[in-house]
Order: sequence, then structure tokens, then C-alpha cells
Amino acid sequence: MNRRKFEELVEKAYQKIPEQFRNKIDNVVIKVEDYPSADDKEKLEIRGEGLLLGLYRGTPLHLRSVWQGIRMPDEIVLYQKDIEKICRNDREIEERINEVLQHELGHYFGLSDDEIYELMGRD
Repeated sequence: MNRRKFEELVEKAYQKIPEQFRNKIDNVVIKVEDYPSADDKEKLEIRGEGLLLGLYRGTPLHLRSVWQGIRMPDEIVLYQKDIEKICRNDREIEERINEVLQHELGHYFGLSDDEIYELMGRD
């Protein structure tokens, strides 16, 4: 899938986020990269050919302070090539994009992996 089509699916997934949550998202950039950097994989202790589908880089809402002042935007990154590796077709890619974006937004809102999986109905 080309990058433009993948980014359109990311935008479509973002629009599916309920408005009451979208209205609380502030100063966040959502972007697409082919693969995670070696540094990102090292920080997360992902070894070898381990896949990373998405990543939240920033300070979760509940840890922010009014004393922080001006801050750079947080980032949510979706890794296109790793997502495509685990999907068999465009429909599965779209579904996985939805899941990954919801997962990373969960981190933005301060949820742990376990809490996110529980909310998403996954073990």
C-alpha cells in the first residue's frame, strides 16, 4: 500500500475516535513512519526482528503540569511496514490501524497496556 493511502486510513481511524475524546487531544502529532528507529526499539527492549506497530512519545495527560510551560507536541507514530507485515489484505490493515491508534491514544490518556487491552476487549 502506498503512503498516501495508509495515511488516509490513519485519518479515517482518527475520525472514528469518539468526539468527547478527540476534543481532549491537544498538541499531538500523528504520523506514519516505515519502521521504528533502533533507538526506539532499544528503549522498549525489542530485540532482533521484533515488530513495533505504534509508539506514543510524550507526557500522558495525567502527568502534565501547568508549570511545564511551552512544550513540543507529543507524537503518535504508526509503523506502516510492520503493520503491513502482519496483515493479509487492506481490510486487515485498516482494522490494525484502528487498533494501534486507539492503543497509542490510550497511552496519551495515561492508560497502561493492561488497561488498554481490557477496554479493547483483548487479553
